[in-house]
Amino acid sequence: MFVNGVEVEDTYCECFDVYVSRVIVTAYNHCLAETAAIEMTGFATSVIMCPAEAGIERKLGFEETPDGRAGISVLICHPSKKTLQNQLVARIGQCVLTAPTANAFDGLSEAEERFDAGNKLRYFGDGFEREVEVSGRKCWAIPVMEGDFIVENDFGIVKGVAGGNIFIMGENQPSALSAAIAAVDAVRNMGGVITPFPGGIVASGSKVGANKYKFLKATTNERYAPTLRGKVELEIPENVKAIYEIVINGLNEEVVKEAIKRCILSATRIPGVVKISAGNYGGKLGKYKIYLSDLFGQ
Repeated sequence: MFVNGVEVEDTYCECFDVYVSRVIVTAYNHCLAETAAIEMTGFATSVIMCPAEAGIERKLGFEETPDGRAGISVLICHPSKKTLQNQLVARIGQCVLTAPTANAFDGLSEAEERFDAGNKLRYFGDGFEREVEVSGRKCWAIPVMEGDFIVENDFGIVKGVAGGNIFIMGENQPSALSAAIAAVDAVRNMGGVITPFPGGIVASGSKVGANKYKFLKATTNERYAPTLRGKVELEIPENVKAIYEIVINGLNEEVVKEAIKRCILSATRIPGVVKISAGNYGGKLGKYKIYLSDLFGQ
């Protein structure tokens, strides 16, 4: 299959179940809201070793936030519901409560399953906290040195999908990188998805397990490492010198599929892109299989 004249391999990406929460971070302006959101999504690229996978979903208008201020929506993901709950408390408490003018609200009001992260964080008020209502939501006002920190009492948790991915193969590093940036830009502010790696781009794609160091959960995907040409059997074209992976997590399988399609359409418009593929691990990673050809009706 070819998209914009670039070969798209007839393969699939393998995805897995996660629990997801959405936090709406608001502040005096978008710069301050984004600063808090960036802190909140730190060290959250992959659950291989990070305590969660998280990322900025999109920028919110003043009319989209409960308190009518500038906002950023964040998705936090983890295969363990308990760990996700712990991460909500830790990341809101350490990264939003501490940020200038920031507040935190639930972004999944329709979710049936709830977790009272805000109710747990209110104890920071040491008895001086008080219950307040913001746009019909039960919240807590915690007195702090700049004024009050407002946090919603509980946050929704839903089942989502993580690990959607594509491999962008370029004839050199600049072309592959430009295509990866274009792919991430194509899903920025899309809604329902995040690209949790640095800048949305994975430079060090991994495989499940290890050939030599058996104590590791994941190691370098040597079949896609161009500098190993001649040392191992590669699964990439001869003229490929650099590969970047885009990983996508989302609220459901359909939105992840749409994001992957957008990424492919944008990446294949960049000169120097040789091929698009995807990572799969023989069922070792997860139960979802998203076939690239199905995204384009082929």
